[in-house]
Amino acid sequence: MAIEFEIQESKNLKGVYIITPNKFKDSRGEIWTAFTSEAIDKLLPNGLRFIHDKFIHSHHNVIRGIHGDTKTYKLVTCVYGQIHQVVVDCRLDSPNFLKWEKFIIDSNHQQIILLPAGFGNAYRVSSQNAVYYYKCAYIGEYADAPDQFTYAWNDERIGIDWGISDPILSERDLLANKK
Repeated sequence: MAIEFEIQESKNLKGVYIITPNKFKDSRGEIWTAFTSEAIDKLLPNGLRFIHDKFIHSHHNVIRGIHGDTKTYKLVTCVYGQIHQVVVDCRLDSPNFLKWEKFIIDSNHQQIILLPAGFGNAYRVSSQNAVYYYKCAYIGEYADAPDQFTYAWNDERIGIDWGISDPILSERDLLANKK
């Protein structure tokens, strides 16, 4: 089994890459590779590399985000369940400021999305449960929640169609709603 990826740059958001892994299936199940430095590192600025991984388990109708910062690249996917992954261009000087793109990711539509620094990351869980996986590459120290920007999930300027009107939100995302 060869480790291969199809890598395409988003037509809507320059710098965002959609990575489709090569899956191998047989009677036991399936196997796929989410990352190889050889294939993915070339998409990062010189000297930057992925150094930090996270897994998040979430329940049906949870929305996480829109969060980000100006120094972190994220490589994101869903490894169990189904999510509606949303990427928002939050770079103030971008001609695409607050434009967004949505990807439905599950085992039938496996994709890995590379978000550059300055883009907002968000997703909604559309299955009963989902496990979200992401890798981070960043300049300097890790930017945790207090050092990140947050936009409300229902910010009218962005206008994301989430498919629900009453999601389960974190306190951080509830407070963003009140700004």
